[in-house]
Amino acid sequence: MKALIDHARSFHQHAAQREQLAPLATGQSPEALFITCSDSRVVPSLFTGARPGELFELRTAGNIVPDHRSEQPTSEAATIEYAVEVLGVADVVVCGHSHCGAVGALVRGEDLTAVPAVSGWLKHAAGQPTAFKGSQGADALGPDIAEAVQVHVLVQLDRLRAYPCIARRLEEGRLRLHGWFYEVHTGAVLAHRQPSDAFVPL
Repeated sequence: MKALIDHARSFHQHAAQREQLAPLATGQSPEALFITCSDSRVVPSLFTGARPGELFELRTAGNIVPDHRSEQPTSEAATIEYAVEVLGVADVVVCGHSHCGAVGALVRGEDLTAVPAVSGWLKHAAGQPTAFKGSQGADALGPDIAEAVQVHVLVQLDRLRAYPCIARRLEEGRLRLHGWFYEVHTGAVLAHRQPSDAFVPL
């Protein structure tokens, strides 16, 4: 923790940092809403090169997007709505990653009784009957579970399409959805392409 504190203490002292950050005082105009996992190994600004103010981030365990329920607003729904309706982002990215503990726990059917809040949250994903269709091969049970995570990303994109603000903007042609997969061990980023229905290098 000491290194983190030392860096935070001196961060504002660099002139270049002040010049970069000063314009942010007038507001934000991010290019995209970036929905990804809370995993500490996933750092969107690292592999996208985004500068402060360019990404509006929503991070959840397993990059899960809960079903839209107007009668039960969630923090996730509020973040999505704000990004689309107020900030007017033109793109939404759902980014899963290799070696994902959340998806791995679901695929392997792990006992999560010791972490009831985690177990309850992951039911948002487990409740999707198509979430891991076709992903029960050897890779799914190994440490990487790439195929399962990629299918999981597509399920989250389908959920996003059910959000009224997302559906309206898509119909108007004012919003684009993207499914990404990040390899934490290589830094490679794959994107889902509709024609081939596959994740391929960006």
